[in-house]
Amino acid sequence: MPAILSGAVPADAIACRAGLRSRLVAEYIPSAPLSSTTPAQYNARKRGNRQVTTREQESLLVVDDDPQVRELLFDYLSGQGFEVRVAADGRQMRDLIRQSEPDLVILDISMPGEDGLTLARYLREHHDTGIIMVTASGEVIDRIVGLEIGADDYVAKPFDLRELLARIRSVLRRARRAAGPAATALEVESDRAVSLGACTLYPDSRQLVGPNGEEIPLTSMEFDLLEIFSSRPNRVLSRDQILNLTQNRDWDPFDRSIDIRIARLRRKIEIDPSKPKVIRTVRGAGYMFVPAPPA
Repeated sequence: MPAILSGAVPADAIACRAGLRSRLVAEYIPSAPLSSTTPAQYNARKRGNRQVTTREQESLLVVDDDPQVRELLFDYLSGQGFEVRVAADGRQMRDLIRQSEPDLVILDISMPGEDGLTLARYLREHHDTGIIMVTASGEVIDRIVGLEIGADDYVAKPFDLRELLARIRSVLRRARRAAGPAATALEVESDRAVSLGACTLYPDSRQLVGPNGEEIPLTSMEFDLLEIFSSRPNRVLSRDQILNLTQNRDWDPFDRSIDIRIARLRRKIEIDPSKPKVIRTVRGAGYMFVPAPPA
């Protein structure tokens, strides 16, 4: 399976990159490139060629300024059973979301104008949708900032289409587990409760409540982490174990996604995040949830 080509290519390799990209697109897409076709025209043309979307079909929005990448991902992901729309920039993304909110947005970081990080921040502040960031190979800072903003996952260029598909399905599975009607106050009272520092986690209703009774928003990945820790008190979990339990992804020693998400969680549940007492770091081993002693 070919991989999406990285945007960070040396100047003397541009011609080679162009040839490889043309061959990649030709292999998957029999139609002509979209260099003269706008995303709106393309979405409309594709809607006319596909079957009516069922209510169960999950929707994806691909935001990328490269028309060939948009078409490649549209055709591949549509072939996997998703409803797919495409946008070339932030304005088109917002227009499409106003029409219908997608279940997940695949967002390229390196775009002119509003970049992917700016758009990810907008999405997290205004919409409850999954986010997968697409970063250039080696751009670790982009991944860190994207996860800090609240992206659910990321893929680095070059990536295999099957890897992207697996990550999409993983994020959507977590979102489905989180879906459902909001819990009433009575349901929360009857829910089992786990004390997490100054906060309380209600796993059955998937709610985190602060010390003053306010609900603290969690991404699906953040809830999964809290659920994993709270069900394994006083047990050291390695990064490898955590990644496998949450994403079925083998640990990469350079992958800081778990560290970043735990740092975000600590800012939500710890009285003093700089001196964590609830989720503690065990040097050289991983992390451990330490419940408060019984009163």
